[in-house]
Amino acid sequence: MKRWLKIVLAAVAVIFVSSAILVGWYLGKAMPIGTGFAAKYLCSGTFISLRDPAIVFEQDVRPVNPLANVIRWRVDREEQSVTASAFGIFKSKAIYRQGCGATLVVGATMEELRRQEFYKQKADLVLSPGAGDAPWPADGEPTPSAFPGVNAEKLNLILDDAFSEPDPQRPRYTRAVLIVYKDRLIAERYAPGFHKGMPLLGWSMSKSVTNALVGVLVEKGLLDIHDPAPVPEWQSPDDPRHEITLDQLLRMSSGLEFEEVYEPLYDATDMLYGSYDFAAFAASKPLAAAPDSVWNYSSGTANIIARIVRQKAETQQENYYAFLRQEFFDKIGMGSAILEPDPSGTFVGSSYTFATPRDWARFGLLYLNDGLWNGERILPEGWVAYSATPTPKAPKGEYGALFWLNAGAPDDPANRLWPDAPRDAFAARGFQGQQVIIIPSRELVLVRFGATAHERDWDTNEFISRVIGALPES
Repeated sequence: MKRWLKIVLAAVAVIFVSSAILVGWYLGKAMPIGTGFAAKYLCSGTFISLRDPAIVFEQDVRPVNPLANVIRWRVDREEQSVTASAFGIFKSKAIYRQGCGATLVVGATMEELRRQEFYKQKADLVLSPGAGDAPWPADGEPTPSAFPGVNAEKLNLILDDAFSEPDPQRPRYTRAVLIVYKDRLIAERYAPGFHKGMPLLGWSMSKSVTNALVGVLVEKGLLDIHDPAPVPEWQSPDDPRHEITLDQLLRMSSGLEFEEVYEPLYDATDMLYGSYDFAAFAASKPLAAAPDSVWNYSSGTANIIARIVRQKAETQQENYYAFLRQEFFDKIGMGSAILEPDPSGTFVGSSYTFATPRDWARFGLLYLNDGLWNGERILPEGWVAYSATPTPKAPKGEYGALFWLNAGAPDDPANRLWPDAPRDAFAARGFQGQQVIIIPSRELVLVRFGATAHERDWDTNEFISRVIGALPES
């Protein structure tokens, strides 16, 4: 064999072996993310929302999981678990526990997770009871005729369009739309297979729930947002993260390094699908910038805050879920809410809150009414205004304290998330188009749930504008 041919063949062999090693390494990193996402989502959808797992996989998982074609899954209803696998090698399991939903089995055995006590309480969880024809926020039926000037025909057209599929190749899968005006539910609709009693995942709307739980602790004097954040990993005076405040964490302005990218090999997916303690994962990150010098949206930051909430709540009650329920969810009638935890037992403040659409509307109504519920102050005076104040480094004035805002750029207020919506609109927003939008100037709360894989396929700006157009002029 000629020498040059030997060299070429050797080079090809090296490239082939190197490529095989690289592909194997990538699959070793990527597949646990893909199977973890599938197992966790299927477990939640099957045992919390009581949906058909085959439909959940096709409508909710496949469109956003690029590895879905090689994933096989199995529901064990007796064990209350879901296992997802790929190539017979990569496997992920999620288990369901009544009272705290689904958790991936990572860093602990299934038996160890089932022995955890933090979420248990004497009475079983129940959904908010119906209230016949009682007005909102009880569970009466929508009453568009309650206010002169509300155009019921326009509202019906808006709902028709919200549930339509303009492009069947890119389905929007709208699941629920609710409109609350002047504390009354005036419009409500669900897709086939969904209903008012079905808890739905808010994804990153959970961050805004975390804001509320911090507010409850502030109101009780258990936290001061301007103090250095009580994060165990940062307590050394020599640690440059030592002076990061809870306020800076709430406003996503801590300066911590975190990659909010939902693909393999990035922080967000490594945390959610490969970590035992999400807060510890995020707290281990170094500073990438000085606190308050940049704004960086980060699910890791929200989970650091969630662990702070847990630690403070545990000073009041050992089973801290019961404390959060008694001091927040029960007080506003949000009885369907389920906070899903990471394997360490800390609720996932970034992503994993379930509640019925009506209970999500109650959450929005609390913020519309400045943190008051039936005359009782749930959130501190001024907390809602603080939450809806733009953090200085958010370029379009689009973020406050774990809420999205419509304030606009400081030098150009017209440059904002929803140009045709009032500037005082603010929202809890989540992956695949989950939204609770609060508009104080119009006494309005809008709720939308869906599984919209492509964000641009749902036009929030148009939706808000059309709803306002169906209401009396302010």
